[in-house]
Amino acid sequence: MDVIALVGPSGTGKSHRALQVAREHNADAIIDDGILIKDGHIIAGESAKTEKSRIMAVRRAIFVLPGHADDVREAIHRIQPHRILVIGTSENMVHKIAKTLKLPSIQLIVRIEDIASRAEIETAQFHRLKEGKHIIPVPTIELKPHFSGYLVNPLQSIFKQSNVRRRKLGEKSIVRPVFSYYGKLIIDDRVIEAVVERIVKAREFVKSLKGVTVKHLLKGDDDHGLTISCEVVLSYGNHIPTLIRQTQAYVREAVEFTTGMIVHAVDISVKALYVEERRRLL
Repeated sequence: MDVIALVGPSGTGKSHRALQVAREHNADAIIDDGILIKDGHIIAGESAKTEKSRIMAVRRAIFVLPGHADDVREAIHRIQPHRILVIGTSENMVHKIAKTLKLPSIQLIVRIEDIASRAEIETAQFHRLKEGKHIIPVPTIELKPHFSGYLVNPLQSIFKQSNVRRRKLGEKSIVRPVFSYYGKLIIDDRVIEAVVERIVKAREFVKSLKGVTVKHLLKGDDDHGLTISCEVVLSYGNHIPTLIRQTQAYVREAVEFTTGMIVHAVDISVKALYVEERRRLL
């Protein structure tokens, strides 16, 4: 089984072009926003677009919600696709999805800028940001059981149509998720710092913590994730590399679970060791 990916910022038309990219690269299955699609049918998973908040939508899209990844992994094993197209907003995201679903390494990454003009991307962003319209590359009738109560309409003329007749790639649908109406959500860095402090200080071998720093990896106006750093003093008598690796993993998991943001790195500096003075017994 091969894996390829389509990458581009949110709202740039990736899902609209997913079927075209899948056909051109002979991919017979697509993973998009939390669902596994094959032959125009949702085989497994739950769409991130059914979530009521952007944070939950992100968590759904990267398969970190309990049981979600297991269901999709089982379905992939059952249908045995020849090649899977994974769609994501960044290279880190598609690699993370592939790892979570235990897929082979991604062999090819297609970027939205390589297959869509600037005008087409701007048109897609307008309909996403101004009208809250999201595209799912499956027929409307397929979405009815999954999107009960949501606005679900067939894709019509969001994108400018050409007079040239082309091979039909499959019907797409428009949904308007609940979170489209909620406006912008901002999580202050102090919230992330508090999560880090809670996780690190809970480790019994950590005597003190300071210097928690949160940095955002920005590309234009888009936030592509975080790096976290801090300094600790540890109690003497433990294997430092093992404890630090475990703590890094706990911090990353807690921050991603709480905020829905992707954590690229957790850097922990050990500044000193605390040696407890033992009293002599007389």
